[in-house]
Amino acid sequence: MKIGIMSDSHDHLAAIAKAVSVFNDAGVSLVLHAGDLVSPFVSTALQHLRMNLVLVFGNNDGEKIGLAKAFPDRIFRPPHRITAAGRSILLLHEPDLLENLAGCGDFQAIIYGHTHVPEIRQGKTLIINPGECCGYLTGRRTVALWDLDRGRVDLVPC
Repeated sequence: MKIGIMSDSHDHLAAIAKAVSVFNDAGVSLVLHAGDLVSPFVSTALQHLRMNLVLVFGNNDGEKIGLAKAFPDRIFRPPHRITAAGRSILLLHEPDLLENLAGCGDFQAIIYGHTHVPEIRQGKTLIINPGECCGYLTGRRTVALWDLDRGRVDLVPC
């Protein structure tokens, strides 16, 4: 199974469309978005995904009611636990409690965003920050592809 991971898309429709293309071309089964979509209209770009999508709110997601309407039953307050291919995954936006959560041993992976800086840290708990989809802060637009069968996470430009 492959999981696509994105965060901090911040209304950048062209970057979101490219990320959607990356995920569709890679044949991922699930896409996780770690927050900061910003506006409900981003749903128009994300509707082209050919797989399930799970999202959490980020600190810049002020239009929570509109986002909840745009993504019914798919957007949650962080932290949000999901299970994929028998793995317990925690999806959040801000990494405030990241080390404590990773140290508790309850999750095989924790996915977060907010910093706009990619991080892939292997350990007892895999930690993944895909960087920023939008590219506004670093000038680098990235998403992550996690191949659960191979145990590999790759950053991919979008």
